[in-house]
Amino acid sequence: MTLTLGHYLALGAILFALATIGIFLNRKNLIVLLMAIELMLLAVNTNFIAFSYFLGDMAGQVFVFFILTIAAAESAIGLAILVLVFRNKNSINVDELDGLKG
Repeated sequence: MTLTLGHYLALGAILFALATIGIFLNRKNLIVLLMAIELMLLAVNTNFIAFSYFLGDMAGQVFVFFILTIAAAESAIGLAILVLVFRNKNSINVDELDGLKG
């Protein structure tokens, strides 16, 4: 059995759906929200790599490196904000973060 483009697209769709479900089911914990966003980016990267491989074009793979760089920066900044919020509020529940509103 060979893996086709449809297999990779199905995997990307499943990962994206799991991340979306993770965001909507758990809106309380910031760590879970950050992990769900990272899972969404992973699903998009899977699709970019699959299309890049099957079309024989390197542009998709180069674009994945940019996405990974942005994802790493987003994780670092998000976790830094999370640590500061935990130090000030002693909680990482989203419901208790009303002090961040404009």
